[in-house]
Amino acid sequence: MKFKFSALIVAITLSSFNLVYGQRSNKLSQDRAAILSMVGCYKVTFNFAETFAPDTSYKYHPRYHESGIEYVFAIENSEKKIVLQHLLVAEDSLIIKHWRQDWLFENTDFLIYQQDNEWKKEKRSPSQVKGQWTQKVFQVDDSPRYEGSGTWVHIDGRHYWESTSDAPLPRREFTKRNDYNVMKRGSHIEINSDGWILEQDNQKIIRKNGADLLLCQEKGLEQFTKKDYNCQLAENYWEKNKQFWTEVRNIWENILTTNNQVSIEKKVKESLLYEKLFRLERMAGTSSGGSSMEIEKAIQSHLKKS
Repeated sequence: MKFKFSALIVAITLSSFNLVYGQRSNKLSQDRAAILSMVGCYKVTFNFAETFAPDTSYKYHPRYHESGIEYVFAIENSEKKIVLQHLLVAEDSLIIKHWRQDWLFENTDFLIYQQDNEWKKEKRSPSQVKGQWTQKVFQVDDSPRYEGSGTWVHIDGRHYWESTSDAPLPRREFTKRNDYNVMKRGSHIEINSDGWILEQDNQKIIRKNGADLLLCQEKGLEQFTKKDYNCQLAENYWEKNKQFWTEVRNIWENILTTNNQVSIEKKVKESLLYEKLFRLERMAGTSSGGSSMEIEKAIQSHLKKS
């Protein structure tokens, strides 16, 4: 009887383990499917509007509207890491390397934005990120932007992920404004029947001496709609230039891995980093330049020395 009772306990324990493991495995598969469903050729629309300011004398900036064709594809796809690269197809013929999003499962190593183009490393415990995916977002020049961790939710036919992260000013504003220095981004990514959306509830913050002052709030919606758009030019562009941008990513990875904090100068000698890298990209593979040494020199010239 004792043997039968013990065997029963073992059987129940194994059954419970298999159930939990099966649920976890299935959840991971659902998460991966949601992230990979962002791959495709889309029309993308960008809409942003400032909505509220605590100072009643604040003058709201004009609303921002833009659109284009966006090609999103995976450049890395393993069980617990997916890297999605975005390319913007402008004016039907001009291809612009756009932003990048790295997705890591149960990641514990973060690079957190502080203010004024400075990021610091932060370690989180496994319990803090259990079941979560980190979205690491990078600029067009593959420099860091922001990182957030959250749980993918699959319920009632909906598939969405949410997180809040401090970030530098968005590219649409960082050369035009200096009245705030931190954007607290509230991100909601949701997969739908014809594509996906990135909905944002943002706060534009003045951070000084460790204190935050809210300048205004902003609502944003980036909508990716999948139809029969032609992204062949984008595919051709990447085939031609992927080695160059692999080198850029590798150099940045080494910098971010070996430093506990990183500070970046927006402009050096009146040039932005992405402008320098785009020039080098055009020269890559020719005798004119675009070498690994020149890429590193360009990036290093924008790093503030501690």
